[in-house]
Amino acid sequence: MPRPDGRRPDELRPLVLERKANPYAEGSCLIRMGGTLVHCTASVETGVPPFKKGSGEGWVTAEYSMLPRATVERTRRERQGPGGRTHEIQRLIGRSLRAAMATMAFGEYTIRVDCDVLQADGGTRTASITGACVALSDACGWIAGRTGVASPFGQLVAAVSVGLVDGEERLDLAYLEDRDAGVDLNVVLLDPARYVEVQGTGEHATFSRGQLSSLLDLAERGIAELFEAQRRALSA
Repeated sequence: MPRPDGRRPDELRPLVLERKANPYAEGSCLIRMGGTLVHCTASVETGVPPFKKGSGEGWVTAEYSMLPRATVERTRRERQGPGGRTHEIQRLIGRSLRAAMATMAFGEYTIRVDCDVLQADGGTRTASITGACVALSDACGWIAGRTGVASPFGQLVAAVSVGLVDGEERLDLAYLEDRDAGVDLNVVLLDPARYVEVQGTGEHATFSRGQLSSLLDLAERGIAELFEAQRRALSA
């Protein structure tokens, strides 16, 4: 069965990375992957969590939220704090961004990365990681300029979804595909290809070791394209 948007099974959705989209944040990136649009900002704050105080080291953390009308139906704002899904996603983003750091020895500053989903069509967590990496790199550059230390940023990190839909291996699932996927994986990689996280679920089917390997290969090829796009954005 053809994909809803006519893409090849191994084709990413159209990608746009708008670096420095926010004039106030130390780092920012507006990422569009198909119908998914996420505004990522990296803010540098003085001070660190209690467990880092006195260490001379900084910290990187992330927050994730979705606007009420980012989806077809309005969702309630999480005024009482993040729900379970939101909490899990922002922990994933934070882990991924910390993996991209070369060092935390940049003084007692916290880099807080906010990923706000303006429009959702699948892959919001993976797009958040890819866009947040660009924002984080610029925030690290800001710290380097202010403190005189080398930028603590280390490697690019990016993420993409893959899955089995109607028995076909597909890259970068849009919402309709994600909803109907028999198997769904979110894959996070550092550049060069080093795994940070693989989240895999047999939603409506099971999968073999061979299929898992094939899906990971597909994700690596897709993320290689994301790395290239990040490099172009950061060199502009």
